[in-house]
Formats: sequence, C-alpha cells, structure tokens
Amino acid sequence: MQHIRSQLVNIGRGLGTTSTSRFLSTVGAREQLENNITNNLINDITPATTAHSRLNNSQVNTQDQAPSPSPSPYSASPYSSQHKALLDSIIRVNQAGEYGAARIYAGQIAALKGTETEAIIRKMAEQEEHHLNTFNKLIVEKRVRPTVLQPLWEVLGYALGYTTGMLGKEAAMACTVAVETVIGQHYNSQLKDLNDHSIDDPDLRQIIKSFRDDELEHLDIGLENDAAQATLYKPLTQAISAATTVAIELSKRY
Repeated sequence: MQHIRSQLVNIGRGLGTTSTSRFLSTVGAREQLENNITNNLINDITPATTAHSRLNNSQVNTQDQAPSPSPSPYSASPYSSQHKALLDSIIRVNQAGEYGAARIYAGQIAALKGTETEAIIRKMAEQEEHHLNTFNKLIVEKRVRPTVLQPLWEVLGYALGYTTGMLGKEAAMACTVAVETVIGQHYNSQLKDLNDHSIDDPDLRQIIKSFRDDELEHLDIGLENDAAQATLYKPLTQAISAATTVAIELSKRY
C-alpha cells in the first residue's frame, strides 16, 4: 500500500502545487477507503479460514487415530446408564437361556432318537432355535456382551437333556416342565422390570411376551405327555428348577 502511495505522489507532483494538494487529499481518502475495505475483507475471510483449518485438522486427526467403537444404542438418550445395564442384562441372560434350552433339547433328541417322543421334542426345539436366533441378532445389533459362561451351558445343557432323555419320555417331559416353569416366571419378571423402570422398548417387550407364551406352551406339552408320571417327579423337577434359577442369575452378571 505504501509503494502505491509513493507512485501516486510522484504522479501528483507533475500536476502542480494546487493540483498536488487536491490530488494528495484524494489519495489519502482513497488509501483510507482501501484500508477499510482490506480490513473488512480480512475480518470476513478469517473465520471461514479458521473453520476450514479446523475441519482439515479434524479430518487429519480422524485419519491418524483409530476409530472409536460405536456406542451401544442403549447408551444413547433416552436410556440412562441404569436402564442400559438392565437392558443389556435382559438380552444377555435371554440369549444364554435360549442357548441352554436348545442344548437340552439336542441332548433329549439324541437320547430319544427314533421314538414317538422325538417328534414332539423336535417341534419344541425348533421354537427354541427361533428364540435363540432372535437374541443372537439382538446381541449383535445392541452390542451386548454375551455371557462368558456359554461354554459351560453348552456342556451342562446337553448333559441334562441326554440324561433325562435316557431315563425315558416321562423324565424328559418332567425336565421340560421344570425348565419352562422357571423361564415363564423369568420372562414375566422382565416385563415387570420394564414397566417399573418406564422403559419404552415395544419391540423387546413384544419379543419377551411372545417367547414367554411359547415356553408356557412347552410346559403344557410336558404335562400332557405324562411328565408327572416320571419317577421321583417332585425332587427331579425341584432340582432342575433350582439349577435353572442359578444359571439365570449367573448369566445376568457374567
């Protein structure tokens, strides 16, 4: 800007004293105007430049840093950390329970293969497989940690099913009655928890209701197929119910 002024002054000298004064006044006014325009442009451009720099820096930082894992959908509003913990626990324990039930029926099918009872058990096993697939999907979609005890339930579930199957149709059905009684109560308890904590998750609520009804249907099938005729029916069902309750509580936490 000073260089331009010097050139203009030199030009003005050739115009005479009076003209030079007028010329210099004009130059001074023009210089002031140019300074004002320049300052305004700088002020206008600086925020945009700063924002652009921040954006570039953000992109560079994002590329340099490893991406953070996506948060659980239950960790976002409107769910509090307490509600998220409850929902994670519900999905984790239900997935574990359906896995255990599928293993029990697999053991019974192996023990009762070729009998009329096999067809009855297979129908119930197919429903349990649907339940398990549903909670397997929820485990992934909601990013819920599955129970670390699943390898244990794989072995114990199959062993329970195979053992009761080897004891005969009545014992196998008694096992079904014992397990499904506990599971039916368990699902009802979860529905109550959702209500008590005012958690609005209609999809999960409907899944629990539907699966509870399936489990209670299995209970009825067991009773209709002579479960009560099993040797030592009462102590057998009490022991299996107690073991199922313990498995539920452990799977909630671990």
